[in-house]
Amino acid sequence: MVIYSLRQSPEGDWSIRRETATLFSQLRLGPAIQLAREAARDEHTRSGRSTCVEMPGPTSTIRLAQYARPDLPIESAVA
Repeated sequence: MVIYSLRQSPEGDWSIRRETATLFSQLRLGPAIQLAREAARDEHTRSGRSTCVEMPGPTSTIRLAQYARPDLPIESAVA
């Protein structure tokens, strides 16, 4: 599964990362979420790979979107 993650900087703006690479930075939270979802959905559409968007929560990671391969149940795509 390809993971797109949102990270907040000490200054309060947000960046979008794909695994270890920063794709976009200095974004407000709303636009960062929309752009990360669009990027993950586009990669899933083009490659057929399972993708998701995550951001840090107060106690755990919050999954904001998930695009699973159609031949796999969601439980299998997450593992």
